[in-house]
Amino acid sequence: MVNIVALEAVNAHRWVNMHVKADKLPAFHKSAMRLCDPVSKARYQGVTDRLIEQKMQPVPWWFIAIASEREYSGPPHWDKQLGQGDPLNQRSHNVPANMGPYLAHEGDVTPGHDAWTRCCVDVLINSAPYAAKWPLWTIGGVLTLWEEFNGLGYAAMGVPSAYVWSGSDVYISGKYVRDHVYNAKYIDVQEGTAPLLSMMMAIDSSIQIEGLTVSMPTVSVPTVATPVLVS
Repeated sequence: MVNIVALEAVNAHRWVNMHVKADKLPAFHKSAMRLCDPVSKARYQGVTDRLIEQKMQPVPWWFIAIASEREYSGPPHWDKQLGQGDPLNQRSHNVPANMGPYLAHEGDVTPGHDAWTRCCVDVLINSAPYAAKWPLWTIGGVLTLWEEFNGLGYAAMGVPSAYVWSGSDVYISGKYVRDHVYNAKYIDVQEGTAPLLSMMMAIDSSIQIEGLTVSMPTVSVPTVATPVLVS
């Protein structure tokens, strides 16, 4: 059993000490710009607005954006489910399984009233870790919620989650290559949610997290040995 309170503290500590790998910066910047684009942002915000209407925790648009980036393995796919990236119009087979299908309705309006939004609202309210009921939106809480979104297998082993930390110096190797299958030697090449969040905060000042100030991501530059001259 993973101690969630302890994990929140560990993730907050990791955030403070995190450095984004220098060679990953261009990719993180490109993704962050795409997710912060006004058209995409409006779709993510539409999910937040529907949650508010249902008197649920208003999961921030940027949390939804970054989770979708990980689940879709890249650019926005408005035809995929938020929970696991399965097709929107089919019942999901990956975890969380048996979600959907989510179908277009006559009179749908995008953003905010379409099949993709209905999927997101369903996942955030009714699927573990029930983000629309999550109480702690400090940086430790946010990072832990993303970790729970992907699964607590990493935490159970005491290692940083590839889902959260890939692309930073917090993460070295190891990944769940599919549900319940962990490969310790596999190196995740997807962009982790933590460094992506740090880049988005530097781009969009509307992203506010309790106790944090906006700053550019700290960069980790590989150490190069200084040659020794022998006379």
